[in-house]
Amino acid sequence: MAHFRSHSKINGADPFGFPTISRHWDDGSNSVENAKRRMRAAFEFFEKLGLKYYTFHDRYDGTVNTSKVILPKDSKNFNYCMTRDIAPEGDDLKETNTNLDQLTDLALELQKKTGVKLLWATCNLFSNPRYMNGAATNPDAHALAHAAAQVKKGLEIAKKLGAENFVFWGGREGYHTLLNTDVRRELDHMGSFFQMVVDYKTKIEFKGQLLIEPKPKEPTKHQYDYDAQTVIAFLKTYGLENDFKLNIEPNHTTLAGHSYEHDVVVSSKFGFLGSIDSNTGSPDLGWDTDQFPMDIKNCTLVMKAIIEQGGLAPGGLNFDCKIRRESTDLEDMFIAHI
Repeated sequence: MAHFRSHSKINGADPFGFPTISRHWDDGSNSVENAKRRMRAAFEFFEKLGLKYYTFHDRYDGTVNTSKVILPKDSKNFNYCMTRDIAPEGDDLKETNTNLDQLTDLALELQKKTGVKLLWATCNLFSNPRYMNGAATNPDAHALAHAAAQVKKGLEIAKKLGAENFVFWGGREGYHTLLNTDVRRELDHMGSFFQMVVDYKTKIEFKGQLLIEPKPKEPTKHQYDYDAQTVIAFLKTYGLENDFKLNIEPNHTTLAGHSYEHDVVVSSKFGFLGSIDSNTGSPDLGWDTDQFPMDIKNCTLVMKAIIEQGGLAPGGLNFDCKIRRESTDLEDMFIAHI
């Protein structure tokens, strides 16, 4: 299950309201000690549920001051909040990496104690304002360099924790209008970025599988990893087809106008199905809702594809789902996942 969906990101807040959920172990601060309490609580939760694997982002929404992000010069009153999923954001990259080292030391200790393993890690390359024009496709070399440094550290901690996969999702790799977008140039840059990822993975001897997660839109109008066929074409165009597979999230598939199982089946038939985020959305809505999968027919068709290809290993089924704003009781977390 996803650490960021159960212990670091979920507080009931949404674009229209303030947080509704509080946990006794979480004081709401952006301190290393609070992050450690969150992590200990998460592993206790994993252990009680009998889970074998977990996943995490290196960073997610939280609370810091604006001195820790790159902002426009006229944005002194811009109240942006940012933290990491497992460790707080520091004042600079060095401090941030030090915080990550402390928390991944604890994660490694808890993994050994509980036997819970890391299915995949990923880098959040979309929330911070520095990535408003993308990470791998950003025209600002400073933003690109920071993204590269972030992924470098991400791969290092993935190796440290024995991650079986490493996921890339390009929430800002796309466009809102073609009037100011050089699509070919941006895709060339993205191809070069992923080649650097492959090179560094080889250099540090990280044995995990690299995955790209398709999504057609949100937050951008059009994302370059639109759906399974688009990502496969991208990988083949840039000679990366032997280095990456796909992490399919069916909620994203339906946003692309396909049936629930479409991307799972397509990526499997062409040898690119690497892992699955087990969730669903509401077909009558036009956005990502990260609900728990409850439709027997949809789940059966997905499992049929998995069985026909002989399983998902080293990938797996990850509950990338969240309880709702109204689910304020602690037991709701258990009931939802059970």
